[in-house]
Amino acid sequence: MTDKETQKETNDFDVIVIGGGHAGAEAALAAARSGVRTGLLTMDPSKIATMPCNPAVGGIAKSHLVCELDALGGETGRNADFTGLQYRVLNTRKGPAVRATRVQCDKEVYSQRMAFVVHQQENLSIISGTVQKLLVKDDSIYGVALGDGREVYTKTVVVTPGTFLQGRIHIGKDVRAGGRGDAKSADALGESIRALGFETGRLKTGTPPRIHRDSIDTREMEEQHSMDPLPLFSWEARRIHQLFHVEHQRDLQRLFHVEQIAPERIPWIPGQDLMPCFFTHTTPVTHAIIAENLEKSSMYSGAISGTGVRYCPSIEDKIVKFSEKDSHHVFIEPEGRTTPLLYPNGTSNSLPQDVQERLIHSIPGMEKAEIVQWGYAIEYDYVHPTQLKHSLETKKIRGLFFAGQINGTTGYEEAAAQGFMAGANAARQARGQSEWVLGRHEAYIGVLIDDLVTKGTDEPYRMFTSRAEHRLSLRQDNARFRLSDHARELGVAPQAFIDETMRFKREIEKETERMDKTSISGASMSQRLRRTETAYTDLPDARQDLDPVVVEQLEIFAKYHGYIVREQANIRKLANLEDQLIPADIDFWPIKALSYESREKLSKIRPVSMAQASRIPGISPADLAILSVAIHQ
Repeated sequence: MTDKETQKETNDFDVIVIGGGHAGAEAALAAARSGVRTGLLTMDPSKIATMPCNPAVGGIAKSHLVCELDALGGETGRNADFTGLQYRVLNTRKGPAVRATRVQCDKEVYSQRMAFVVHQQENLSIISGTVQKLLVKDDSIYGVALGDGREVYTKTVVVTPGTFLQGRIHIGKDVRAGGRGDAKSADALGESIRALGFETGRLKTGTPPRIHRDSIDTREMEEQHSMDPLPLFSWEARRIHQLFHVEHQRDLQRLFHVEQIAPERIPWIPGQDLMPCFFTHTTPVTHAIIAENLEKSSMYSGAISGTGVRYCPSIEDKIVKFSEKDSHHVFIEPEGRTTPLLYPNGTSNSLPQDVQERLIHSIPGMEKAEIVQWGYAIEYDYVHPTQLKHSLETKKIRGLFFAGQINGTTGYEEAAAQGFMAGANAARQARGQSEWVLGRHEAYIGVLIDDLVTKGTDEPYRMFTSRAEHRLSLRQDNARFRLSDHARELGVAPQAFIDETMRFKREIEKETERMDKTSISGASMSQRLRRTETAYTDLPDARQDLDPVVVEQLEIFAKYHGYIVREQANIRKLANLEDQLIPADIDFWPIKALSYESREKLSKIRPVSMAQASRIPGISPADLAILSVAIHQ
C-alpha cells in the first residue's frame, strides 16, 4: 500500500467543511461540538462569516431560524447579540406567531467574533486554501484536492460556497469573476460539482452602494432607535445582560470564566453604545433617472441570466414592477462603530457608477452623499435542492452534503440553519449514527429544508411565516421548549441551558395544571388568564418566584388556548401520514395507474413518506391513494 493510500485509509478528518461563510461557520462548529475531527477549509481564515450585504440578523421568520439555532447550540444568535448596534421587535401589533427580532450588527466585529469562536473551538482545524476537486470513489466522497496540489482525506464533506460558484460581479456593462466584493470566485469547485452529474442553475442577488456617514443630512430623515426592553436572540446574551444590570461591570470577572468574558468573545455587553438607523425615501426624480438608464443595468441589458430575489428586489425591479408608486422606503443603517460606512437598504442595483451617483443624490438627505463602494449584482451557480435528502446529504454521493446558497436560498439566517443541519448530520454519519432531521411541525428549519428538497426552487428562497402551516406552534419564543429533546440528543447546546430549559418546562406544566384546578369566583385561574386584559401577575394567586420566560409561556398558551389545541390536533393527524413510510427501493415507473408526470416527479424527489409525497407539486390525493395501494401490495 502506498503512502497516499495509507493516508486515505486513516483519514485526516471526520468532517471537512468547504467555505467559511455563515453556513460554513455553523457547519464546522456543529460538527466539532459533536466531538468529531473537523476541518474548515476557507480562502481567507480571517474572514469568517463576513456580511457582504446588510449587516443585520433576523427579521420576519428569519428570527425564528436564529432562535431555533440557539436552542440547538448554534452560534448565530449569540454572535448577533454580542455585536449588535440596534435591537428591535417587528410586528409588535400582531400575535406572537409572527413577531420577529431583528438586530443590526457591527459588520467587522461580527466577523471578528465568529472567527475567534471558530479558531478557539476544540476539534476544529482551519485550513487555508481553495478546492480544485471533490474526490469521489464508488459514489462516496473521500476527500478534496486543493489548488496547491495537496489532498485532504475525510469521511464526509459539507460544501458551503455561498455565491462563489462561477460567481460573476456586474456593475453596468462591466463584468468580472468574483465571489463577493474583491474575493475570487470558485470556478474549479463549480466545475467539479457539475462533473459529478449534479443539475445546476444560475441565480442572482445584489447589494447597494455604501455611503460615508459624514456626507448625509439626517435632519431630513426619520430617526429610529433600539427598543426597551432589549430583545435578544440567545440565552447566553440574555443571562449576561440581566446580570450586568444587577451587578457592577467589574463583578463580571467573578460571575463568568475568564475565557467567557474575553473581549474577542464578548466585545461589549448587549445594549451598550447603541446606534440609530434612519428612514428616507426615493422620489419621482430617482425613478426617472433609473427609467432613463434601465438599458444600462446589468439586470435589464441581458447580461444576467440568473433569477433574482423576488422578496428583496433591486431598485430597478421596484421601478419596473411597481411603476404606479411615487416613492419607496430607504433605510439608512450603520455598518459599524468604527467604520464610516452606511448601508442604504432599498437601493440595491447593478447600474453604472455615474447613474448610481445620480440616483443616490436624488434621495432626500443624500444630496451630497459620498459613495465609498459601488453597488453591484452577483450571479452564481446553485444546485437544484431536490437532489438532496432531508439531512442535506446528496442522494448521488454518500457523505457529501450541501448547505446555504448552493441550495438556492438567500439570507444569512437560512444559510446558517442549513449549515448547522449539514454539519451535525455529517458528524453523525462519520460516527456511524443515523441521520437527524426536523419535521415541518417541529421547526422552521424543518419547513425550510422540506420545501427545498420536496418542491425545489427556481429563484432565491426566502423564509416567511406564511410558509409554515403550524406557525402558531412554531413561535420564536418557544423554540427552546419545542426543540429541547433534539438539543439533548445532539449534545451541542450548553448543558446549563438544557438543564434550565427542562426545569422551566416542568414549571410550566406544573403551574398550568395548578391553574386549571384552582377556581376563583367560579372561574379557574386558566380561564381568567384567557381574558385579553388579564396578565399572569394580575391573578390573585399568581406565583411570584417564576422566571419571566415561564410567565410568558403561561400567558401565550392561555390567550391562544383554543387555537393552539386545534393546531396540535391537526399536527397529530398529519403525523399519521409522516408515519406511512415509502420503501427506499420502490420503482414508481411500473405503477401505471399514476400519470407519467406523477411517476416522473416521484422518481426524481424520492419521497420518504406519504406526507412528503403529498407536498410534491402536482401530486394529487388520487395519486396518493394509488401509491398507498401499490405500497401495500
